[in-house]
Amino acid sequence: MSDSPRPPLTLRDLAGFPVTTIKSIGPKKTAALKKMDILSVLDLLTHYPRRYIDRTNEATIAGLDFGEEGVILARVKSCELRRLRGKRTMVIAYLSDATGRLRLTFFNQHWRERQLQPGMEVVVFGKVEDYKGSKQMSNPLVDMVGDQTGRIVPVYPQSEKSGVSTNELGKWNGLALKKCEPRGFSDPVPQKVLDHYNLSSRSHAFTNIHHPETMDDAAVARDRLVFDELLRVQLELVQRKLHLERTSAGIEHLLDGNLVGEFHRQLPFELTAAQHRAIDEIETDLQSSKPMHRLLQGDVGAGKTLVAVSALLVAVQGEHQGALMAPTEVLAEQHHLGITDLLAEFKVPDDSNMFGERPLRVELLTNRITGADRTVVLADLANGMVDIVIGTHALIQDKVDFKSLGVAVIDEQHRFGVEQRAALRDKNTSGLVPDVLVMTATPIPRTAAMTVYGDLDVSVLDELPPGRTPIKTSWAQGPLDEAIVWDQVRTEVAAGRQAYVVCPLIEMSDKLEVRSVEETFEELSGGELQNVRLGLLHGRMSSVEKEEVMASFRAGGFDVLVATTVIEVGVDVPNATVMVIVDADRFGIAQLHQLRGRVGRGSHKSYCHLLADEVSNDGEERLAALVRTTDGFELAEVDLELRGEGTIMGERQKGQNDLKLASLRSDKHWVERARDVAFELVDPATDLADYPELANELRLFLGETESDFLLKG
Repeated sequence: MSDSPRPPLTLRDLAGFPVTTIKSIGPKKTAALKKMDILSVLDLLTHYPRRYIDRTNEATIAGLDFGEEGVILARVKSCELRRLRGKRTMVIAYLSDATGRLRLTFFNQHWRERQLQPGMEVVVFGKVEDYKGSKQMSNPLVDMVGDQTGRIVPVYPQSEKSGVSTNELGKWNGLALKKCEPRGFSDPVPQKVLDHYNLSSRSHAFTNIHHPETMDDAAVARDRLVFDELLRVQLELVQRKLHLERTSAGIEHLLDGNLVGEFHRQLPFELTAAQHRAIDEIETDLQSSKPMHRLLQGDVGAGKTLVAVSALLVAVQGEHQGALMAPTEVLAEQHHLGITDLLAEFKVPDDSNMFGERPLRVELLTNRITGADRTVVLADLANGMVDIVIGTHALIQDKVDFKSLGVAVIDEQHRFGVEQRAALRDKNTSGLVPDVLVMTATPIPRTAAMTVYGDLDVSVLDELPPGRTPIKTSWAQGPLDEAIVWDQVRTEVAAGRQAYVVCPLIEMSDKLEVRSVEETFEELSGGELQNVRLGLLHGRMSSVEKEEVMASFRAGGFDVLVATTVIEVGVDVPNATVMVIVDADRFGIAQLHQLRGRVGRGSHKSYCHLLADEVSNDGEERLAALVRTTDGFELAEVDLELRGEGTIMGERQKGQNDLKLASLRSDKHWVERARDVAFELVDPATDLADYPELANELRLFLGETESDFLLKG
């Protein structure tokens, strides 16, 4: 690096310097850092401390009470591995400091026995529990620190495989900062923005995130770097949104037709206030010349389909067409049955007909529609005789053309990629862009939605329609509880109702001690449910086999369906009143909530039983949350709390720009501020032309081609 004071270093400059630029990082350590995805000085400087040990205010074992969470620096006294039944293991370690003794337990982490050698100094972070009157932490985070000095000691995320210590990371970051000092760091964020939000300079932030004098210094540095991360995300999303509006001519739908009003009047129940609000928001978009790009978020059973049908009818009454794309054939066929039934009596104008009208036509298009049937559907989509088509990704195949696609609805949108959504939008031969409504039944918190789906406007269905049966959820632990569950399944079947049993794997696995669907089917057939008609459903069956099983279950041909998560989305059997989830701790909160939503769809009281034994702390919190509430939005907050941002950010389908420091749960106010600033900085006509260095950073984190690709979406 040059000693010249000018120009200051940009992030792209830092990305261009390999870690070998830093003195004392030789070939062996370079290889170790590569395993941690640290290749450049930028990677090193953005490998932020996980936490800090405040030596001026250090927690002690004696100072932490039961139920409190904290960071403790202590020495390992002993460590042993114990084997449990079912190939499970438990490692027990004892630590001590000058004030007392702490027991650590780790389930199925046998490598901890090698890691925690007696005499080592370690930092542990976790919640203190009561174990027979003594203090214990279960599965805490552990950092190997060695003997450290200093008032505030940074503790970095480490990798067991790489063999890089937190000491080394701290030292190398110090050397990198010293090397950068003569030139300093360029700051692409306008000074007026920094002043308005009381944010520090980037130079101050990089220095104080790694080597703060006080905890306040670290907090100020973190605010600035969090803002930078979130601003990059929001700039990308706002550019995407404005690009779509700038480059696309939409359809100005008229709202004076009679289909929508007639549809609402003939419903046998009142729409909820949330449904009315969402329909109003959608119709406002549909009247505009800008193409709609809206997310409809709603809990399981909140009535998203009715809102979607209302939007499709706006298109049809204006002599356009509607399309609904679902991720699976089972779900597409179910939507087709339901929507055909809802619209059975509806008529649309037809001048070629002596009566001046014809029945509104709803068709299905999946890969199972073949031969003459497919030819007719394709021809009538192209000539406008099909009003609404419901299908899978078959809708975006080359031979599918619409006369005038007005509204496209994409269900369970996270199952589709950006290119698939763009392909459906591009299906209009007229050149006009159809309005797009994407739906998800996986609620996510507002700030997460603002980050994951920040290029979309968001409507939320946050109340359930009247008549939805509450689902009673219980957690069955051990053989006695399980016996009660199977007894209830038999009772419900005897009363003429049906049940699901869901398992995490299809076949036996030595690696995971979980019951497979085939093994469970055999066990139940010869045991607890031997006099009950059982069906089997899993993802390795062909589409035809799956639909035959589902059709039989819907018609009452089976009493109990033993299945994998293939039934997670959209399967609707009102007579099913019991959901049993085997090894429930192996599923995430969102998946458990989706599975639970398969019951409670009829007029009978419904039950969900979570079968799980010997679960981890996280597993315990997940299952307890499911028992406590059926509110998907509350569960989404718990999920974000437990899992962090990684999985949610993964839905954005983008590359390197994951959040390393920002937290969507603790930095909500920064998400909103970053979004406001992004709208302020992005010019609707020229994007970031006035801020070339910010634009350069976006390309650095996204990559040139990926950034272009995202703008399609």
